[in-house]
Amino acid sequence: MLARIDLRGSTPTLAELRRALPRGGTDVNAVLDTVTPVVHAVAENGTEAALDFGEKFDGVRPASVRVPAQVIADALAELDPQVADALRESIRRARTVHADQRRETTRTQVVDGGVVSEKWIPVRRVGLYVPGGNAVYPSSVIMNVVPAQEAGVGSLVVASPPQKDFGGWPHPTILAACALLDVDEVWAVGGAQGVALLAYGGHDTEAADAPNSVLDPVDLITGPGNIYVTAAKRLCRSVVGIDSEAGPTEIAILADDSADPGILASDLISQAEHDVLAASVLVTDSAELADAVDAALDTQVAATKHRERVLTALSGEQSGVVLVDDLDAGLAVVDAYAAEHLEIQTRDAAAVADRVHNAGAIFVGPYAPVSLGDYCAGSNHVLPTSGSARFASGLSVQTFLKGVHVIDYDEAALREVADKVVTLADAEDLPGHGDAVKQRFVGSAGR
Repeated sequence: MLARIDLRGSTPTLAELRRALPRGGTDVNAVLDTVTPVVHAVAENGTEAALDFGEKFDGVRPASVRVPAQVIADALAELDPQVADALRESIRRARTVHADQRRETTRTQVVDGGVVSEKWIPVRRVGLYVPGGNAVYPSSVIMNVVPAQEAGVGSLVVASPPQKDFGGWPHPTILAACALLDVDEVWAVGGAQGVALLAYGGHDTEAADAPNSVLDPVDLITGPGNIYVTAAKRLCRSVVGIDSEAGPTEIAILADDSADPGILASDLISQAEHDVLAASVLVTDSAELADAVDAALDTQVAATKHRERVLTALSGEQSGVVLVDDLDAGLAVVDAYAAEHLEIQTRDAAAVADRVHNAGAIFVGPYAPVSLGDYCAGSNHVLPTSGSARFASGLSVQTFLKGVHVIDYDEAALREVADKVVTLADAEDLPGHGDAVKQRFVGSAGR
């Protein structure tokens, strides 16, 4: 089921590793010609264009863009109590973790009378995208909303696609999660048109209770989506900030012969059920373990609910087993791969995890599966994909903060360094920069 790449007996360079490892992903450039006119139309015509595209692509047009407060409240009232309890616990744990990520202002006295501070200012308004598609994602509501709230964002809107089966509103479990988080602004709009409407704003022309009410644009858009959502985020990033260009989900597992093949198989399946393009990669120095995982997959895939989707993902070019000589070689492979989710299932897993450089999130040992992180670990599951964990981080409180330097120098402190500023300005052939300093001391030599 899983293709094999045998690196035993070789020492590939980093470039060779990156070329050899399984990697799927999507070509965002391939859909830009389709998405560009959508974004331009929404930028020019606002809500009407967004609703028209939603009706064209998804066959549904909500009664208004903004979901009425009563619809949100009813969704929570009608939610299965067990699901509500699980969401509350997920929220509690996420708040516990993200509250510790808050940054404090730093104040550095460079010289007497010269102070540079760095203060962290929340983005004023953010748009949090929650996808529809193959599954329902109330967990993504939590993962986007909690860090934004903990950062102190004053205004946020959740956007999620309208659903034919639910009166043209987003899925009720999505709405219930919003209610649990005290989010009162939810837009029934998805896809590229939803991203564009978040970026450019408009008027809720069809809202019966508040006709032509303003839909304010946002300053930052976060949250995953399909390739069209990703393309729209790329096109809108000159107007708003974005968190990342998310690709299909991926898991890599570094395992030795101490690992349980049945657990490994179930974890590979857990990500494969997201999407036919999802990537599941096992890196091991044990061919016997790889064989046992293959056997476990045969049994478990046949019994899983979304077996066709899972089988397609596991059989795709993006998934596979990588055989290596030893643990050091395995670490080199997982660092080159830079997985969104990396599980370490080896002897002394914590020590091995400490040696990893590149991963969106690291799951240590057999009792920390990726699905725990998806829902209830307290960590964030909006993570870098497609190898971008080499340079990017997952969603956190910092995503919603801007570091701003505040420079406070008095006259004496500026005078002390004035000649250096003038010298550097002249060296760069920018004499006006130096003159701006000199001007402050014209006629003040005797003071």
